[in-house]
Order: sequence, then C-alpha cells, then structure tokens
Amino acid sequence: MSTAATYAEFAAREARGVSPVYERLSLAVAADETIHELLATVPEAKRQPNLLFAVVRLLGGPVDDPAAFHDFTVAHWDRIAANLRVRATQTNEPGRCAVLVPVLEKLPQPLALLEVGASAGLGLYPDRYTYRYGDRLLGTGGPVLACELTGTEPPGRLPEVVWRAGLDLNPLRVSDADDVAWLDALIWPEHGHRRERLRAAAAIAAADPPHLIRGDLVDDLPALAARAPAGATLVIFHTSVLYQVPDERRRAFERLVGTLPGHRISVEAPGVLPFDGLPPAPDDTLHNVVALDGVPLAWARGHGQAMSWFAGRR
Repeated sequence: MSTAATYAEFAAREARGVSPVYERLSLAVAADETIHELLATVPEAKRQPNLLFAVVRLLGGPVDDPAAFHDFTVAHWDRIAANLRVRATQTNEPGRCAVLVPVLEKLPQPLALLEVGASAGLGLYPDRYTYRYGDRLLGTGGPVLACELTGTEPPGRLPEVVWRAGLDLNPLRVSDADDVAWLDALIWPEHGHRRERLRAAAAIAAADPPHLIRGDLVDDLPALAARAPAGATLVIFHTSVLYQVPDERRRAFERLVGTLPGHRISVEAPGVLPFDGLPPAPDDTLHNVVALDGVPLAWARGHGQAMSWFAGRR
C-alpha cells in the first residue's frame, strides 16, 4: 500500500468518528508529496500514521493544524526520522482489558498472564480495573473502562491473577518520565479520558510492578512461559502487536505458540491474523478479531471501546 493510501485508510477506518484532529491531519498527509518523500527515507514499517504523529507530538510539534504540521515536519525531519527509527507504536491502552475479561473469566482460575508486546505492562492488570458494560459495573478499583458489549452477557466476575509477566523488544517503565511521555504522546489529541486512565493504570503498575523482559517473541517466549507458577492456567495474549512483526517472524511465532502449554488470546486485525468464515464486522471502521486458541469469538474496536461477540451465532 502506498503512503498516500495508508494515510487515507487511517483517516477513514481508524480516525473517523474517533479523532477529528487525526482524521483531518491524515487526509492532509495523504495528499502531501513532500512528506511522502521524507517518509520514503525511513523503513516502511516506520511510516505509519500513529508513529509519525506521536513522534511529532513528543517533539513539541503541532498536529491540530495540517499546514503547521507540514512546516514543523520538514524543518525538523532529521530529529523526527531519528525517533521514527528507534521507536514503535507501543500504545499501552488499558481499555483493551475490557475485551479480554469476557474471555478470561471462562478459563480455569487462577491465571498466569503473559503478554507479548507488553509495552509498560498496563494490559497485565485486568483484575485491578473496573468495567462498565452497558448498565453493568464490574470491579471496584482503578480506572473505569467502558465497553459496548453485544452478542453475549457481560462477565460476572473478574479474573483471578496470581502471576503477570510481559515480553517486549523495548519494555517501558512507568517509573521513567521519558517512557511515560512517550505513552502520553501515543494517545490521540482529544482523548483526555484515555490520559486519565493511563495515569490511573500507571499508578497501579508502579505499586506492583509487572515482570517485564526485554526479548523477542520467538526466541525468548518459551523461557518466560516456563516461569509461570504451577497450579495456574497460563494465558499468553497479544493485542494489536503482530502487524509490527515481519511475516517470517510472525509465522515462526504462530508455530511456536501452539506448542506451549495453557491458552492463547489474540486480538489482531483480520488482515494480520486471518481466519476463515468470519461474519461481517459491525461497520467499516477498523476492528480486531478476538480469538481463543485460534478460534475466533468476537470483533473488537482498537481501544477496547466496543466488542461484538459472534461465537456460536455464525
């Protein structure tokens, strides 16, 4: 897909109705040949809209005015390119736990959670947050995560987690001000509620830090999985991670994860982790497929704000 098409699709499928600022900016970049030429100087995986916009925000540049964004990007391209090359879209959105809990509650408790692509590990605390599914509230602590859930009953209990660990090529620390600044830059401009819950989730992680390992999802996963305590159900999960993994490594991960004990929950776009016979998505916006042990269960929006369960109804 060309750079122009990538930014036009991001505007239409991800930003529309969610972030007017990023929708407007994405459409402008889609038509900006000067920025296309600059982006051509970095690897293709580093040209994605979320990454470019977050780096510009991190460096103090404007995103609410496309003309000012253009001028800043051109004037500061060397710094921007240097950051693009070493950073990744490590969006650590606690709201994604809202689509994990309906799956986790059905597994034998207690659980040992291992997240692939964990970023700062905020997705490892599904038992510490509060959830609102329609008029049903579950939990009493941490940020309140709202999810529009259809096709199944809301979960009736929080998971019981006795071990939590994460694997990432560049794990972030909520105790590091620079890492938190990057997490903040990845949140879309208008999403004040996401910034509030990032701070609340970071406080939970800081009080009880997860076990985060710098490592590769193929080379280092078996050793970390082997550290899960006996008597707990190991759950390896990943959300919106595999699109950043080269095809060959992704296939190697798929082969490996099927040989490990416990269960696997994947929350990935259907173009990244395809399944046969999926029902239509609820609408044209980008949806991920929630699957357990390779069996697709539901569609989910990227930040966990909606989940449409279809398992058993196809």
